[in-house]
Parts: sequence; structure tokens; C-alpha cells
Amino acid sequence: MVCLGNICRSPVAEGVLRHIADKKGLKLLVDSAGTANYHVGESPDKRSVANAKKNGVDISMLRGRQFHVRDFDEFDHIFAMDESNLKNVLTLARNEEHKQKVELLLNTIHPNKNLPVPDPYYGTEKDFEKVFELVHKACDEFTERLKEN
Repeated sequence: MVCLGNICRSPVAEGVLRHIADKKGLKLLVDSAGTANYHVGESPDKRSVANAKKNGVDISMLRGRQFHVRDFDEFDHIFAMDESNLKNVLTLARNEEHKQKVELLLNTIHPNKNLPVPDPYYGTEKDFEKVFELVHKACDEFTERLKEN
């Protein structure tokens, strides 16, 4: 799960995907990162932590990190939260196989629409709730596809 700073959207997506995978009995390696290094080592935004907790997901233990080229070797699926982060991740891809692992998260529920998970950083509590809702729907759909394969 990749966003810009790894403090709002991607840690929520990481926590939600872990939560859903655990409930469905799927063993997945899940992580999140930012394309920028602004918040390396920091906790997720307190509003993201509070909103996730309100929805039954604990992300308080997560710490920000920057996306690295080795992530292409570690993960089969790399979900970007928006076009800008998608492009930033794709510039690090060393080959076509790496590029094939990367997609926008919301394309799981809105195929080929290339919709972003909106950045709630400058928004209100309602914006953080919307992010949770979108991410939850996308992660639920993704795990259903995994169960089918």
C-alpha cells in the first residue's frame, strides 16, 4: 500500500487489509510505504489512527517508511493510492514484471476508472471516514479475488 507520506491513506490500507485477511483466514504479507521520505519512522496521523480504531482496526503500532525498489521483490501486489504515487512507484520499476505488480487500489472495485483514494490530510473527520470506507471496500474485494484463486 503506497501513498505520499505513509501517514494517512497507506497505513489505513495496510491495517484494513491485514484485518480483513485475518478474518478470512488468508495469510498475507502486508506493508505500507510512502513515495516521499517526509515521515519515515513516524506514527500514522492521529486522525487516521482514531478513525481506524473507531472501525475496529488498530494501526497505532505502524511506522512510516519510504517505498524502495526492493519492495518489487518482496510483494506480488503493490497498490498506489493515486496517479501521482502510481507514477512515482513505476519510475522505480526495473522491468516489466515489476510494473505489472502495480495498480491503483480503487481499480479493484472500479476497474480501469483510475480513481484516487482522496488524501484526507487537510480535510475533516468525514474525509478520514471516507478513506476508510473506500479502502475497506477495495481490500474486501481484493481478498475475495485471492480466495477464488
